[in-house]
Amino acid sequence: MRLAILVNDIMTEKDSNTTIHIAMAATNMGHEVWFFSVADFNYLPEEKLTIKARKVRGFSYLTTKKYLKDLQKDNFQEEEINITDLDVLFLRNDPAEDEKARPWAQYIGIIYGRMAVRKRVIVLNDPDGLSKAMNKLYFQTFPKNIRPATLITRDKTKIFEFFKKYKRIVLKPAVGSQGRNVFLVNPEDLPNLEQMIDTVLEHGYVIAQEFLPNVVKGDIRLFMLNGDILQYEGVYAAFKRVPKEGTIRTNIHAGGKFERAEINQRIIEIAKEVSPKLRQDGIFFAGLDIVGDKLLEVNVFSPGGIDKVKILEGIDFAPLIVQAIERKVFYKELYEGNFSNIELNIL
Repeated sequence: MRLAILVNDIMTEKDSNTTIHIAMAATNMGHEVWFFSVADFNYLPEEKLTIKARKVRGFSYLTTKKYLKDLQKDNFQEEEINITDLDVLFLRNDPAEDEKARPWAQYIGIIYGRMAVRKRVIVLNDPDGLSKAMNKLYFQTFPKNIRPATLITRDKTKIFEFFKKYKRIVLKPAVGSQGRNVFLVNPEDLPNLEQMIDTVLEHGYVIAQEFLPNVVKGDIRLFMLNGDILQYEGVYAAFKRVPKEGTIRTNIHAGGKFERAEINQRIIEIAKEVSPKLRQDGIFFAGLDIVGDKLLEVNVFSPGGIDKVKILEGIDFAPLIVQAIERKVFYKELYEGNFSNIELNIL
């Protein structure tokens, strides 16, 4: 299998990233794995779509640290590749990362991903599905009973009214990731509410959500694959993120800690209710963030944390993800291209 993985920037990847774990697993399983950044697409006059990509020269790796070191500087091969020579294009760039410095780069994966689909390359996740999820409004398309009460607006008056009703709320930008510019507003914070709103307004629309008390205990990241919960022999690909004392942000980079997750029946029910929408949109790989009995977020752009699951559960789920990709290539060839890209994403 010839697999190409799109990231924001090869040189800013970290060895803990889920992308690197999947890539190393695929390489160790005998596949040709190419990496390229959002600036590496080329559309040529003869209507060829190419990418300037690189891959490691090694074939067997024990650590992602060594794999990434080879990829970034020590032992890599670089080529310009015609997109039609690929079996799979895996979109793992996070548009929110390019929001400020490179706004032109936010939609690149989706735009060129659509072109790759037309050239009959399997593109994961489906670019049309990803386009629907470019901001957190996508979250509102999931069943109301599993979501916290939410207001999305740029009207300060409506936010003040929402705060008056729910007493404790969370403010965050409609576009963003990694817990940036997220505010917990308590009753005593009323004098500072306008300032908080102004900070979030700088990034576009404001999302105001009712505060879920259980968030102080942490949230659970649960991975979905092919529209189903990712699991192996009864062990779920999931972990719990616990916020640093005095904050509600559970993001690991923001000081949150991770620990083993207990998956109860309510969490399984939430995943089952999310599943039909993921299937409809061709979302092959996603991460659900769940607090108590509510869904807090659906991550379809570069969801991470597989390394945490491996540490906690002793199971490396990366090879299972690669096996799922292998099956898509097999089905495409077996049925001679009769499945749509969305269908292939969830097979």
